[in-house]
Amino acid sequence: MVAAGDFFEHARVHGDWKGTARQSVEPQLAAGHDVLLEIDWQGAEQVRAKVPDAVSVFILPPSREALEQRMRRRGQDSEEVIARRLAAAREEMSHYDAFDYVVINEDFATAVDEMCAIFTASRLRREVQAARRATLIATLLDEPAEPAG
Repeated sequence: MVAAGDFFEHARVHGDWKGTARQSVEPQLAAGHDVLLEIDWQGAEQVRAKVPDAVSVFILPPSREALEQRMRRRGQDSEEVIARRLAAAREEMSHYDAFDYVVINEDFATAVDEMCAIFTASRLRREVQAARRATLIATLLDEPAEPAG
């Protein structure tokens, strides 16, 4: 699938290959819809190369201890997988500075509010509004007609 170009982005993450299917992203982007991808820094780098105006958000845990507790509470991974992920976490988190925004996920409701604020602000950027509201802006900037008479 990688060789066939079927992935919008892909990377080896925690020893496993992960990727996002091109067919699930590109039609949404072409239709002007927002697309939210939960990907690592390697995938984000590929997305930025394809979509230079993509908005990127890095989500950090409030501490390494909290990260470990959350992994264990999920009950999805073996001790070996948890150890491998924790060992890689520092290096992964060091890439936060390549992102547009950073959210600290200490309180989930607050993190969600912050993400919503980022989405709203991104939709209100001048270039986005100029494209979405081109007709309104042109009408507002038209010279008024001369009064008859």
